[in-house]
Amino acid sequence: MTRFASDHTASPLIFEQGQDGRANRYVDEGAPLTDYLPKDVLRGHLPLPDNSELAVVRHFTRLSQRTFGIDVGFYPLGSCTMKYNPRVNDAMASLPALRDLHPYTPDELSQGALQIMWELERTFCSLFGMAAFSLNPSAGAHAELAALLIAKAYFKDRGETQRDKVIVPDTAHGTNPASAAMCGFKVISLKSDERGRVSVDELKKVLGPDTAVCMMTNPNTLGLFEDHIHEITQAVHEAGGLMYYDGANANALMGNARPGDMGFDLMHLNTHKTFTIPHGGGGAGHGPVGVAAHLVDFLPTPYVRSRKKTNGAAHADRAPSDQLEFWLDFDRPKSIGPMRSFWSNFAHCVRALAYIYANGAEGLTKVSQLAVLNANYIRVKVRDFLDTPYDEICRHEFVASAQELKKETGVRALDIAKALLDRGFMAPTMYFPLIVPECLMIEPTETESKETLDEFIGALREIVQAAKSDPEAIMAAPQYTVVGRLDETKAARQPDLRWRPATA
Repeated sequence: MTRFASDHTASPLIFEQGQDGRANRYVDEGAPLTDYLPKDVLRGHLPLPDNSELAVVRHFTRLSQRTFGIDVGFYPLGSCTMKYNPRVNDAMASLPALRDLHPYTPDELSQGALQIMWELERTFCSLFGMAAFSLNPSAGAHAELAALLIAKAYFKDRGETQRDKVIVPDTAHGTNPASAAMCGFKVISLKSDERGRVSVDELKKVLGPDTAVCMMTNPNTLGLFEDHIHEITQAVHEAGGLMYYDGANANALMGNARPGDMGFDLMHLNTHKTFTIPHGGGGAGHGPVGVAAHLVDFLPTPYVRSRKKTNGAAHADRAPSDQLEFWLDFDRPKSIGPMRSFWSNFAHCVRALAYIYANGAEGLTKVSQLAVLNANYIRVKVRDFLDTPYDEICRHEFVASAQELKKETGVRALDIAKALLDRGFMAPTMYFPLIVPECLMIEPTETESKETLDEFIGALREIVQAAKSDPEAIMAAPQYTVVGRLDETKAARQPDLRWRPATA
């Protein structure tokens, strides 16, 4: 059994370490602090721990080694692609000419940066069949919000303000109904059929003159491709509505199928999922929003545009890039306006374009194919000991269920997830989508080897076998991590997040 190699014993907090007089002193204690800092920013009493620099470095290094991430182990988090981020992407984003460029630098002195954004947008259009993309939004849900604001502005411009309904299938991403509600739309939930897909007949029952948008994830959160997608988009369009594509699962079809060809009018991408941008831990994300031709005027500002250097004519996207000059276009009367400060999360644009150039068109196509292959490999192996409710070829992810295991042993999906932590694996997504009881949503991505997948499958099999022979041991997991099993309700409602010194 694989276990964490790191020390799993409790470590004293930095406040609990050290002794008086042990700290390094680089400031002359004879000089008052007011010689260095203004008096109004000084506190009379500052109870900092008295530690040496070496002890501090070792303490925080030890903590960093206890952090689980893609650099440490397998991260099978379904619905949120957690693939490896090549270090060359970070190196490109850290080039001084790009890293140190101030966002207020004039367009004529920012041609290289603007060209990067322009080429990235053109590439996204080609890959996903959209007329244009805005790189402005900062995350997937932020781009969802932008897309729905675009839809709202579009219908207002057409005088169709009665369109206030957004249809969201129960296999869509959880942020979809929240984004719709934030824009003032009424959310209509659409139940999936027995195949885990949208029923065209049920969809038609809720379509009408008040339909604004139908939001879909394809493949959906069950990992299944909506094989009636053209009938769905046609029905929505006939009702006068728009189709929105949630691009969180774009890693499953990049280079193999295009949302624009399916009939989608709006979409977003999570570059921090599909294009290997680092994400998690509260860091900045990136969520470009794409539109069909009839919605281009409503994109957020600014929009990067190009023109020929020779005559200054606009709409010169087909010219070679070395014959173009680029500029930020703010003069867009129908635009929904900026979604964030400055122009985009520019460093992420650099990373995404570096990834695209490194792979090329054939490489990006193979990325999706390998992601699908890995997911189906695990699915076929896992169905021998866990229920797979939708036992057919999936895309980049699939769902398993611990419902029968729970009935037999009392061990839940949550217990399996915690037991995986003891075996050196991050837990998959649990209890989502809600339509699958005791759900485990597993996404291996294309960046994991067969050996890693086999180790993960072996760990799952061992946990299920242990659940049948000694369920209490599984329900007590994790036992080998820094923090063991917690009272989940108390941890959520009464978290202890602050250290206080012991009172005498």
